[in-house]
Amino acid sequence: FIKLLSMGKLAMKLCLILAVLLGDVGISAGADFQKGLNAAQNGDFKTALREWEPLAEQGGVIAQYNLGHLYRQGAGVNQNNSIAARWWKLAAAQGHTIAQYNLAVMYTKGHGVKQNYKTAIKWYRRAAESGNARAFNNLGVMYAVGAGVLKDYVYAHMWGNLASANGRENGMKLRNFIENKMTPETIARAQNLAR
Repeated sequence: FIKLLSMGKLAMKLCLILAVLLGDVGISAGADFQKGLNAAQNGDFKTALREWEPLAEQGGVIAQYNLGHLYRQGAGVNQNNSIAARWWKLAAAQGHTIAQYNLAVMYTKGHGVKQNYKTAIKWYRRAAESGNARAFNNLGVMYAVGAGVLKDYVYAHMWGNLASANGRENGMKLRNFIENKMTPETIARAQNLAR
């Protein structure tokens, strides 16, 4: 019985430590995040910004992504691609797939950042590693035209094929367009890479 009691005390101590470390932060952060989310859903983007900004500054990845979106769209703030890119870089570095994709697009087009195809490729690849079909498609386009990478129809076809297999109609169009420039052997190699 004494052994069971001491094990219960240890479990209680562990629960209290976890509650202090995670619970209070999670509860207050969740409440603020939820308040911001409710405000955004009601079109009150200024309140959403006020609630999410402290969370984003503390490293909250979803708050960082959402702030990037607010600044990109000019929702509740003056539209500012540079600030959007700054927030998406932070979220992307933490693995937020859509932030990675959005940041890649910004580098592709030079919106809010200096246009840099190699950096765009880096972020498209990271998003693609998480299964982002739009990133698959855009990587295919980058390989097809040689933007940030050497032009390579095998890889363009492979990425287009992956995009198509994941529901992107543009991936199928890219793949079919590229096939006209390829031999049966290079098509087979691209198909093997896509498996």
